[in-house]
Amino acid sequence: MNAAFDCIVVGGGPSGATAATDLARAGHSVLLLDRAGRIKPCGGAIPPRAIADFAIPEHLLVGKATMARMVAPSAKTVDMPVGDGFVGLVDRETFDEWLRARAVLAGAERRNGTFERIERDADGRAVVVYRTDRGEPEHRVTARVVIGADGARSGVARAELKGADKMRYVFAYHEIVASPPEGSADYDRARCDVFYQGKHSPDFYAWVFPHGDTASIGVGSARKGLALRDKIAALRAQTGLDTCATLRREGAPIPLKPLRRWDNGRDVVVAGDAAGVVAPASGEGIYYAMVGGRHAAEAVTLFLATGKVSALRLARKRFMREHGRVFWILGIMQYFWYSSDKRRERFVKICEDPDVQRLTWDAYMNKRLVRAKPIAHVRIFLKDVRHLLGLAPA
Repeated sequence: MNAAFDCIVVGGGPSGATAATDLARAGHSVLLLDRAGRIKPCGGAIPPRAIADFAIPEHLLVGKATMARMVAPSAKTVDMPVGDGFVGLVDRETFDEWLRARAVLAGAERRNGTFERIERDADGRAVVVYRTDRGEPEHRVTARVVIGADGARSGVARAELKGADKMRYVFAYHEIVASPPEGSADYDRARCDVFYQGKHSPDFYAWVFPHGDTASIGVGSARKGLALRDKIAALRAQTGLDTCATLRREGAPIPLKPLRRWDNGRDVVVAGDAAGVVAPASGEGIYYAMVGGRHAAEAVTLFLATGKVSALRLARKRFMREHGRVFWILGIMQYFWYSSDKRRERFVKICEDPDVQRLTWDAYMNKRLVRAKPIAHVRIFLKDVRHLLGLAPA
């Protein structure tokens, strides 16, 4: 049996690494347990709010997008300039590793291993059981509290939280390719392309995001059995990226609805994908994962100080107070606008509207719903209703 820690963080992605860093900086003994070698499929977009709140250094940004292009089923395109500022783009292989290294510099201990289960010792403390490799003996380490940040199919969540095994997912797959030479394809290193075309995804979207010398070409769908690799092959051919060298291929489930409860009422709390905090409609996860990790660390700090298990509930309470309304609105958007190519066509049409573009970018970049221009909200609402009823011109 290894020596006890104040907290064991299972999972070293943006959420787990952030939680481990914050806890270590607060003076707690922290073990960061991560499964080595796994890279999540991700477009890698992070807003300025994330860069500022989590002190992301410039050198981690492999690209800066100043425009998004929305592509309708008819192939009609709508360009949405960011305006002042940019959307940062990171490569998850480098970005996540840097976050883990920062946690170690803050004082966390890092180990590579695969989570197996949680047991309890004679004193009732949590015992995390993990393996470093198949066939090797199990390792056990104790802790006063455990943070499960081990992804969408979290072993921690499924073991400790009721209903976690019923979480719904979008399945994502992407290929990292070498960027084409300038002018050799319909590709711009300063533009994120989003394809709302049912031929690529019947219920979500596909994307091409620039990563400097590389690009992420991906697709998501909740439809089981959909041949995502074939969809990406078709998208690459459509965009002229089929001749680019393929560097990596990655796939994973992505949750699109927060769990009803994030703690077990005893000594476990979850964060990031394990808690289901990926934004509906957009699929954005990095910023929300890091916020969730920070709230989990705050809740654990209070729990360690007071011994009150009710402190662990604060992680979800604070997150949903800040972002629950946005998740609700985005969930409605996905339900209505992604249900057919006819509606997707109208959705892209709406994106032409200057009010929509301005409020969308402000909400995305700053992570808040803008109330400063209520008349603009009224106009957008009325336009949405006209499009839903089919009364707006195509």
